Amino acid sequence: MILSGNTLYGTTRYGGGSGNGTVFAVNNNGNGFTNLHSFTAVFSPNDTNSDGANPETGLIISGNTLCGTAYLGGTNGEGTVFSLTVPGPPLLTLILSGSNVILTWPTNTTGLTLQSTTNLVSSAFWITNSPEPVIVNGLNTVTNPISGIQEFFRLSQ
Repeated sequence: MILSGNTLYGTTRYGGGSGNGTVFAVNNNGNGFTNLHSFTAVFSPNDTNSDGANPETGLIISGNTLCGTAYLGGTNGEGTVFSLTVPGPPLLTLILSGSNVILTWPTNTTGLTLQSTTNLVSSAFWITNSPEPVIVNGLNTVTNPISGIQEFFRLSQ
C-alpha cells in the first residue's frame, strides 16, 4: 500500500468484477473504503485485454496518478503497466468581497469541515467555522465578515 495525504491506496491480485484484481482506496483511519478500479477479464488465446489483470507489485503515485504493473493482460497478454487518475485534494478558494471573505470548495468532496485559527504555531487550536456552508453555483460557500483579526483556514476530515 502507498499513503498519499490521508488516503491509503492498494491492489488486490484477485477479486473485483471479473476476479482479476482491483485498485482500492481507504482513509488512514480505516473509513471510506472505495474500489477505484476492477481489472477486466483476460481473453484467450493470449490472455489479452486493454487494462491488464492480476496486479502484483506495489503502486507509485505522482501527483494525482497511481501507477503499477499487472501480471497478465495488456496488448500481448504478458502483463502491462497501468495508470489511474485519483482525485486530488480539494481546492479551498478565498475571495475578498467588500467587508467579507468568501470561502469556496467543491461539493464533490464529502466529510470535510471548514476550520479556522488565528495562528499557525504547532499547538494552534482549530475551531469549526460558523456559519455552515451553503451551495452556490455548485460550490460549498461560506461568507465570513472580516473582523480585523488575522485568520487562517483549512478543510479538515
